[in-house]
Amino acid sequence: MFDKVLVANRGEIAVRVIRTCRELQIATVAVYSELDSNSLHVRLADEAYALGGQAAAESYLMSGAILDVLARSGADAVHPGYGFLAENAAFARAVAAAGATFIGPPPSAIETMGDKISARLAAARAGVASVPGRNEPIADPAEVIAFGESNGWPVAIKAAFGGGGRGMRVVTDASDAASAMESAQREALSSFGHAEVYVERYLTWPRHIEMQVFADSHGDAVWLGERDCSCQRRHQKLIEESPAPRFGDELRRAMGAASVQICQACGYQGAGTVEFLYEDGSFYFLEMNTRLQVEHPVTELLTGLDLVEWQLRVAAGEPLPLSQDEIASLSRGHAIEARINAEDPSAGRFLPSPGRITRLRLPEGFGVRSDSGFESGDTVSQYYDNLVAKIIVWGHDRDAARRRLLRALSEMEVEGVATTRAVIQAVLAHDDFVEALHSTRWLEEHLDLTDIAAVPPAGGPPHGTGSTQDTGSPDSTENMVMREVDAEVDGRRYRVKLWVPDTPATSQAAPRSKRAPAVSRPRGAAAPVLVADGTVTVPMQGTIIKVLVTEGEVVEADQTICVLEAMKMENPINADRAGTVRELRVSVGDSLGAGDVVAVIG
Repeated sequence: MFDKVLVANRGEIAVRVIRTCRELQIATVAVYSELDSNSLHVRLADEAYALGGQAAAESYLMSGAILDVLARSGADAVHPGYGFLAENAAFARAVAAAGATFIGPPPSAIETMGDKISARLAAARAGVASVPGRNEPIADPAEVIAFGESNGWPVAIKAAFGGGGRGMRVVTDASDAASAMESAQREALSSFGHAEVYVERYLTWPRHIEMQVFADSHGDAVWLGERDCSCQRRHQKLIEESPAPRFGDELRRAMGAASVQICQACGYQGAGTVEFLYEDGSFYFLEMNTRLQVEHPVTELLTGLDLVEWQLRVAAGEPLPLSQDEIASLSRGHAIEARINAEDPSAGRFLPSPGRITRLRLPEGFGVRSDSGFESGDTVSQYYDNLVAKIIVWGHDRDAARRRLLRALSEMEVEGVATTRAVIQAVLAHDDFVEALHSTRWLEEHLDLTDIAAVPPAGGPPHGTGSTQDTGSPDSTENMVMREVDAEVDGRRYRVKLWVPDTPATSQAAPRSKRAPAVSRPRGAAAPVLVADGTVTVPMQGTIIKVLVTEGEVVEADQTICVLEAMKMENPINADRAGTVRELRVSVGDSLGAGDVVAVIG
C-alpha cells in the first residue's frame, strides 16, 4: 500500500479520497487554486500546496505544476479523482515517469477508451454493438447534415474526449448543424483540451444505464452492478439509482458480461464505468469512463464496498478482493443519489448560481449519506463544476429509498446560492418516476417546471475561516485575538496561530445582484434582466466567449446577443424584445458579475 497520496482534484471527490486514505492510514497531499485556498479538501489534507491561478486551465489542468508538487511532497501515488486530468494519458505517463503510481488504468487503456471514437471500435472488437454513428471525427457541418438525412433526425454531436454532457449538442434539423457543431467544439476544447467531435444517432426515448466495473493487474475483471442515470437535464445526470427499475436479471447479466468483455479488450485496470443506452429491449454501448464516477456511492451503498479503497489496493498490485459470485451475493435493497447543483431551476432554465454558501445543513438519519466539498461560508466559484452536494440514500426497496430521499431533501438547508433541490423533489414525487416510465429526455420534455422557483438566496453575517480562542491577551494586544490562520511558505500551506485584530472576517465573493422577475424563456437560454430603458444584463457571473451582434444591428426578440460561460456551461444571453442595439458593452474574454450590462436595446 502507499505511504502518501497526492489528490489531483478538488471539491467533494477530493474530500472523498482523503477520507478513505485516512481510514487506511495513508497521508494525503492536496493541491489548490487561488480560489480554493481555504476549501474543505485543503482543510482535511495532511499537506496542501498552491497551484496558483483561478480557472481550471490555470490550476487543476496544469500537469507540470502538479508534477512539481508530487516531487516536492514526496508522494508515492496520485489519485486524479474525476474530471480535470483523470482521463489524461500523458499525465498518467508523466506520473509513472516521476516514479509514482497513477491510481487509474494504464495510459494505453485511457487512450483507447478516453477517445470515444476508438472506444466504439474497441467495443466492436469485443462484440458489443454501439449506438449507430460515425467512427471518425467530423470536420464540417455538412457531415452532420449528411448523417442526419441518412439516419434520421435528431442527431447528437459529441466530444470525442470527455463526458458528463460537456461538448454535446443535439441537432434537430440541418439549419442548426453549423452553430451546434461550433458550440460543441468550443465547449469540448474548454473542458477537455480537445476540440474533436463526432456524430451519432440520438435515440428517441432511451434509458441511460451504466455498469460499474473493476479489473486488476492479474487478468481478472468483474462487474459490480448497474446504475440507471436516465433522469437528466442538458445531458447531465440529476438522479442515479440501482438496481435499474424494470430491468430483468437476464438483461443485467448480459450487460455485465458485455462490460467485462470491453474491459478485457482494452487491457483495463482499476475502476471504470461502461455506459449504455437501453431502448425497446436492446442495449447499445455509449462510452466508457476510465475513472471513478460521480455516482459511485450508489454502488457503495448497495454492496457495502468502498470503491476508493478498491482503487488503492488494485493500483498497489493487489488482486481484486472479491470474485464475481461473491459480489453477486452482496447487493441488497435499493439506492438513489441526487445531485444538488448550484443552479437556479426557475421555469426549467437551470442557470448557474455561483456565490457564497451562507448556510449549509446536510441531512442525516438512517440510510442517508451526504458527500460534499463545501461547508457554510465556502464559495461556489463560477470557474468550476457547480456540484454542491450528493445526497445518497438506501432503502429495502425502491419506494422506501424514494421516500427516504424526499425526507432527506426536506431537511437539507442551503442558503446563499440557488440549487436544484426543488426539481429533484418534483421528480421524486411524479407518477412517471414512481412507475419508472421516464427516459433521458423525460425531464426536459415532459416535466412541467413552470412553477419551480429557487429559494431566494439568504444573506447573513460572513463566516470566519479559522477558530477563535479568547486566551486573555496581554495589554500589548488589546482588541486582538488569537486565531488559527493559514499561511503559505514557498507554495506549501501551513496552519499557524497569530494575534490578529478582532474584526469580522470578510467574504471575497461578489455581492449577488437583485434580479427582475423571471420570464418564460426557451429551454437552455439564460434569461437576461431587461429594465424599462432596454438595458440587458446577465443573471450570473461568467465570461463572455462569443458576441453575435454589433451596435446598430436590428435584433428580434429571443435572438442571442452573446454567450456567457459559467461553471463549464455555455449560456446564451438572448434579447427580450425586438429593436436596435444602441450600445454593446462587452467583448470576448470579458469577465462579468451578476447584473452587469451587456447591451442596450432601443
